[in-house]
Amino acid sequence: GECDMLVQVQYSTLNYKDALVVTGKYPGLKPPMVGGIDLVGKVLETKSSSLKVGDSVVVNGWGIGTDHYGGYAGEARLKSEWAIPLPSSLSPQCAAKIGTAGYTAMLCVQALEENGVKPADGKVLVTGATGGVGSVSILLLSQLGYQVTAV
Repeated sequence: GECDMLVQVQYSTLNYKDALVVTGKYPGLKPPMVGGIDLVGKVLETKSSSLKVGDSVVVNGWGIGTDHYGGYAGEARLKSEWAIPLPSSLSPQCAAKIGTAGYTAMLCVQALEENGVKPADGKVLVTGATGGVGSVSILLLSQLGYQVTAV
């Protein structure tokens, strides 16, 4: 599909993947390009029936900032199916703080739980603990009662 939505970018984040792209170490867009692998913003234009002008949205993944221009801009033209309506319980700033690293960490924790891993089963090893995904994983696992070994 076409890039049928224009978003006024309110927030984006800085991720390790952004550094790889801008240094030419990640396949995809080459400089000059617009990085930013996630963004939070307000819909300015859309042809989507599920979104309307003024809606707040979160976009991460889908190759933005790597294969498509990303969130380091005032506005971003994207495919509307990439956008997730911002939950009313989250401010745009809070959603941006979670970012791609937070969403990835959450998916990892969900995968553990969906595969039957419980806090009583023993310690969980988190590698890359000083990075974004690792540090958020430690926070989530600890809040859920898991014992965490961080490396």
